[in-house]
Amino acid sequence: MRSPDQARKSSALARLAPGSLGTAYRKDPALHGTRSLEVILYPGLWALWVHRLAHLLWTLGVPFLPRLISQLSRMITAIEIHPGARIGKRFFIDHGAGVVIGETAEIGDDVMMYHGVTLGGHGWWTDEKGSKRHPTIGDNVTLGVGAAVLGPVTVGENSRIGPYAVVIEDVPPNSIVVAPKGRPLGERGAPGAIESEDGLVQPAWLEDREMGGL
Repeated sequence: MRSPDQARKSSALARLAPGSLGTAYRKDPALHGTRSLEVILYPGLWALWVHRLAHLLWTLGVPFLPRLISQLSRMITAIEIHPGARIGKRFFIDHGAGVVIGETAEIGDDVMMYHGVTLGGHGWWTDEKGSKRHPTIGDNVTLGVGAAVLGPVTVGENSRIGPYAVVIEDVPPNSIVVAPKGRPLGERGAPGAIESEDGLVQPAWLEDREMGGL
């Protein structure tokens, strides 16, 4: 937990570093005190800075180069942002690995995104070339780990999309969307429960199945 002195220092650094740097200082509890300099190591910031350049070239109609830049950034950061995507101010990607943001995605100001998030389309069999295929994310939205927002849907401002939630319909402003919580499949003494040699309790229908093959 941050001490009051650490919080004051991080707050001061956030004011001195505008835009995404300040957002990182403000929203990542790991950045405080002498660790604050570590912000320059964040792949989410690298990916965003490179995207700003690629998007500028994209809007100017420069061929090939914007996509080349975005793919080189993907190789380094594990974050794929199509140069056509429109991203607002103070956007922050924490951790970053596995993030995919599609060509026609639009992201508002002060959006927070965790690793594994996808802003994608419905698929090649429904998406038409040149159409709006990807989501629009409102201001001050948080997208949790592994969340997938698919298709030309809108997530309203101030909403929170929980970890591994799948969104395929519009979300009103000020909403919370969550995925089903994980639950135990078996409990000792429950009807139909069996215990394997390693002590794992499971329902009978799962016997002789590999866990990875559920």
